[in-house]
Amino acid sequence: MNGASREALAAARERLDALTDNTSVDATKLAGELAAVTALLDREVSLRRVLTDPAQAGEAKAELAQRLLGSQVGGEAADLVAGMVRTRWSQSRDLVDALEELANVADLTAAQTSGRLDDVEDELFRFGRIVSSNTGLRAALTDRKASTAAKVELLHQLLGGRAKPDTERLVTRLVTAPRGRSLESGLESLSKLAAERRDRMVAVVTSAVPLSDTQKRRLGAALAKLYGHQMHLNIDVDPEVLGGIRVQVGDEVINGSLADRIEDAGRRLAG
Repeated sequence: MNGASREALAAARERLDALTDNTSVDATKLAGELAAVTALLDREVSLRRVLTDPAQAGEAKAELAQRLLGSQVGGEAADLVAGMVRTRWSQSRDLVDALEELANVADLTAAQTSGRLDDVEDELFRFGRIVSSNTGLRAALTDRKASTAAKVELLHQLLGGRAKPDTERLVTRLVTAPRGRSLESGLESLSKLAAERRDRMVAVVTSAVPLSDTQKRRLGAALAKLYGHQMHLNIDVDPEVLGGIRVQVGDEVINGSLADRIEDAGRRLAG
C-alpha cells in the first residue's frame, strides 16, 4: 500500500488494538465478522468502489456501511468498517486488503491473549514447510476446480486436533479465499503478522541438526542485539547443511553453513 492507504490502514490497526484491549470484546468473533466483510467487498466490486469513492463525503460512506452491515455483524465490526470508509484510500482494493489484514490480526490477538501465539507462529511456519515439500498437498489445496467444502475438510483432517484452532482458522481462510496470492506468500504474510504482535522479527534458521534450547536462546539473543528487535526463530532442519547454520531475516541472508563456505570457496577458485 502507498500514501493514503498506508495511513488509513495504520489508523485502522490502532482502532482495532483499542477494541481488542477491551477484554469484553470477543476478538475471535470480531475476526470472523471482518473476514465476512472482506469476502463481501471482494465479491461486490461496485459496492467497494462506492465506499472508497473520494468524491463522496466520508460521513455518507460511513452511514452507508452502517446501514448495510449493522444487521449482519456486531457493533464493533460495523463501527470499525465505518471508520475505515470515512478515510481516503489510494485504490478501492486496498480497503479489502486492509480488512483482511485486520481479520487476521484479530485472530492473532485472540491467540496472544490466550497464550497461544507462540504455538500459532510455529504451526504456521511448519505448515508452510509441509506445503512447500509436498506437491500433491499443495495441488489439492490450490486446485480451482475443488470445492471449498472439500478444501475445508482436507484442512480439518490435517490440522484438526493437531494445531491450535486459531491456526486452522487462519489457514482455512487463506486456502478458501487466496485472493490472487500463492499459498506460500500468504502463509509468509501470516507469519509476519504473528511476529508483529510481539514486535518481533522473524528469523528462519536452517541447520543440519536440531538446535538445543541453549543454542536457540544464544542465537536469539545475538540476533536481537544485531537487529535491535526481539527475534522469533523458525527452525528448519536440513541434513544437506553440512555444518553451522544459515539464517534469513527478511531479504537478508547470513550464511554460516559449511556447505555455503565450500560453495563460496569453489567459486573463488573457479574465478
